[in-house]
Amino acid sequence: MATHLHNDLMPHRDSIFAMLPPVAKTPFVKPKKKLVRRTDRDYSQKLRLGFQSAFLALNAWLGVQFYFWVRHFETSGASPYVNRPAGVEGWLPIAGMMNLKYFVVTGHVPAWHPAAMFLLITFLSIAFLFRKAFCSWLCPVGTLSEHLGKFGKRLFGRNFHLARWADIPLRGLKYLLLGFFVWAVSSMSASAIAAFMRSPYGVVADVKMLNFFRFIGETGLIVLGVLVVLSVLVQNFWCRYLCPYGALLGITSLLSPMKIRRNTATCIDCAKCAKACPSSLPVDKLVTIKSAECTGCLECVAVCPAEGALRMGLPELVAPRVPSTKRMPTWAFAAGVAALFLGIVGFAKTEGYWKSNIPEAVYRQIVPHANEASHPMPGDPALTE
Repeated sequence: MATHLHNDLMPHRDSIFAMLPPVAKTPFVKPKKKLVRRTDRDYSQKLRLGFQSAFLALNAWLGVQFYFWVRHFETSGASPYVNRPAGVEGWLPIAGMMNLKYFVVTGHVPAWHPAAMFLLITFLSIAFLFRKAFCSWLCPVGTLSEHLGKFGKRLFGRNFHLARWADIPLRGLKYLLLGFFVWAVSSMSASAIAAFMRSPYGVVADVKMLNFFRFIGETGLIVLGVLVVLSVLVQNFWCRYLCPYGALLGITSLLSPMKIRRNTATCIDCAKCAKACPSSLPVDKLVTIKSAECTGCLECVAVCPAEGALRMGLPELVAPRVPSTKRMPTWAFAAGVAALFLGIVGFAKTEGYWKSNIPEAVYRQIVPHANEASHPMPGDPALTE
C-alpha cells in the first residue's frame, strides 16, 4: 500500500521531462581552417595551352599537306607532289586498334597504316602514366571542345550541367561505342585484318576521312552544328558523352599510379577545385581522384589556394604520419607527356616503321576513286584473301 501511495504522489519520470522546456539543438559547425596560402606560381594552364596550340597547329599542317598529296593523285599529277604525312593516321583510331591486334598476334609491324598503331600505343602510354593527358593536353578535338565551352561560359555567364539521372546514362554512351569497336576488332583474325588493310577501303581510309569533311552533306553539317551548340552549352559535351577514344584512354588511366591527391590536413574546404573541374568531379570531397573521367588537366591544382592541399603525384610507398604535400612539378608532367610522344614516334621513324609500305602506283589507281571504295563486311571474300 505504501508503495502504491508513493507512486501516486511522485510524478512519473517521463512526466517530469515532459514539463521541462525544450532544449534547442545547436547545429555542429565545422571549425574553419586557417589558410596557409601558396607561395609558388602556378603556370600549368599556360603551359597546357601552349601544348594544345602546338598540337592543333601540327594537325592543321598535317591536314593541309595531306590535302595537297591527295590532290596530286586526283589531278593525275597536275598538282605538285608532296610526301604523304603518316601522322594523319592518328585520325584512324580503329585502324590503330586493328593493327595493334595484328602486331600482338603475329609479332610483325603491319605494312599498312603502321603510324596509326604507334600513335595509339603513344596515347595509351600517356594515359597509363599521366592520366588522360592526351585529351586535355594534345587532342585537337578536345581543345576545340574545351574552348567552345569557355566561349559559352563567357556568353551565358555559366556552363549548363545535365541532371544526374541524364548525365550518368549519357556518359555510358562512349563506353558502349568503345565496346562495339572492341568487339568488332576482337572478332577479326590477323589474316582478316591484313586483308582489310589491303582492300581499297583500307588503303584509302584516311582519304575517305578527309573527303567526309571536304564534301560534307546536309546531314553531316546538321550533326556537326548540333555538337558545336551542345559544346557551347555543356562543357566538353563530345568528350564527356560520345568519344570512344576517350573512353579507352579513361579505362587505361584507371591503372595509372599518377593521381590527383588531396591533403585533408591542409585543405580549407573552399571547394574551388570542384568548381574548376571540367569533368564535374567532387575533388573537394575525395582524398584520391580515381575516376576515369579525370583528364589530368591540372585545373583543380591551379586554382587551389592552400599550400600543399592538392597535388598530382604518385602514392606514398609507406604511409607517413603526415601526408606528403609534395606534388609533381608542372614542367615534369609536361616533359613526361612530350617525352612519350616524341620518344615513341621517333622510334617508329628511325626504325623505318612509320610510313605505310604501299606502292605509289596503288595510290594513283585508288585515290581518285576513294569515295567509291566500300567498307568490307564480315564474310566478304576480300577478307579471306
